[in-house]
Amino acid sequence: MFKTLVLGALYNLSDDQIEYQVRDRLSFMRFLGLGLEDRVPDAKTVWLYREALAQAGLVEALFKQFDGYLARRGYIARGGQILDASIVPVPKNHNTREENKAIKSGEVPEGWSDKPAKRSQKDVDARWTKKHGKSHYGYKNHVSMDRKHKLVRRYHVSDAALHDSQAVDHLLTRGNTGAGVWADPAYRSEEMEAKLRGMKLRSHIHRKGKRGKPLTEQAKSSNRTKSSVRARVEHVFGAQTNDMGGTLVRTIGMVRAKAKIGMKNLAYNMRRLGQLSRLNPCPG
Repeated sequence: MFKTLVLGALYNLSDDQIEYQVRDRLSFMRFLGLGLEDRVPDAKTVWLYREALAQAGLVEALFKQFDGYLARRGYIARGGQILDASIVPVPKNHNTREENKAIKSGEVPEGWSDKPAKRSQKDVDARWTKKHGKSHYGYKNHVSMDRKHKLVRRYHVSDAALHDSQAVDHLLTRGNTGAGVWADPAYRSEEMEAKLRGMKLRSHIHRKGKRGKPLTEQAKSSNRTKSSVRARVEHVFGAQTNDMGGTLVRTIGMVRAKAKIGMKNLAYNMRRLGQLSRLNPCPG
């Protein structure tokens, strides 16, 4: 059953698609250890299994367990850590302004209490945010990736409106062999710099210009140098978007979104381990 969730995360399949594809593809059946005469888990069974993991909060524990396996294989976190976040879209809710106002204030919109079927289809945890002038609705996948292996070492799931820098406490770790921390200008602040010094970590966070005080040529050159390292984190989001069927989450609510996004990060690490094993069978 866990392998069915891995397939779903690797190809961003809905539960109905998982059932259909397992029935249709011999490669999927072999991966699950099923024979032609064996019963295939149906969509409801897959949903119930993921729901049990989600409600128990076990996906993050499984992610940490696999990170321990990576370390035992020789793929410990090396070279420093790179922080970034990506918006994870969900199907948009069509609410009135009054309903959205009530949701943001933590209240149940008028008329929803006596309509449980309607309320169950409304995601009250997802939020709107703007990026590059465009509006997005959903959640955020905040990750910390090690520089050498491009493996996700820690992650945090939030609504899309949370500022990237506010998830840092969930991401930073002292377990990396390198002390460097790379991130884009959204993470830079005096508080962040003090936090890194307190953890004996070295900041390589991009500097940002201020109104009436643009960056000097030296600062711009420094940012370009940092970008050559920071850009490695785009491998994670690029792989999830382009090679793993996209990142759209079809579930409703934060608990389920955490399970789906956590499985996506775990499946990425499994896939990345396969790539690293082919490139370097003897890591060190």
